[in-house]
Amino acid sequence: MTPQSDEDEVWRQIVASFNQSTETTSAVQPWPDRENVPVESPTAPETATVAGVREDTRDVESRVPSHDPGEQDATAEADDETDHYEPPPPPPLPKMDAGTKIAWLALFGGPAYLLLAALLSWPMDGWILFSAIAAFIGGFVALIVRMGDGPPPDSGWDDGAIV
Repeated sequence: MTPQSDEDEVWRQIVASFNQSTETTSAVQPWPDRENVPVESPTAPETATVAGVREDTRDVESRVPSHDPGEQDATAEADDETDHYEPPPPPPLPKMDAGTKIAWLALFGGPAYLLLAALLSWPMDGWILFSAIAAFIGGFVALIVRMGDGPPPDSGWDDGAIV
């Protein structure tokens, strides 16, 4: 036999035994025999024996919550309406001074003007290109310088641990 025919035979066996139930012995099971629960019809209100304890299945069904999405309790709907989280309003944006506003305008205004001029075929002289690029670089540098990554001015001589 060729390796291909062996593989085909294995697949035929797998497909043929797909719907067959398996009989497992206690030696093959990874759990003890006392945990095996007999399979019964869900509509039969009979008693089931599990590990020597008899229990009425109707009682179990009454204690198990239903997972039917069509059935919802009215109290659950009322809880959903009252238990949702509403975040507090966000704090106001910080006020920018005129220097910061000019730096942001230069940072975005220079490239925006160059893009708009290229799309609309406006004539661009050398001094216009230089001004737009200088505005972009100047705005970037101004924002970096104004970041203020040093200690706050009211921290005194000892910055210590800031929490």
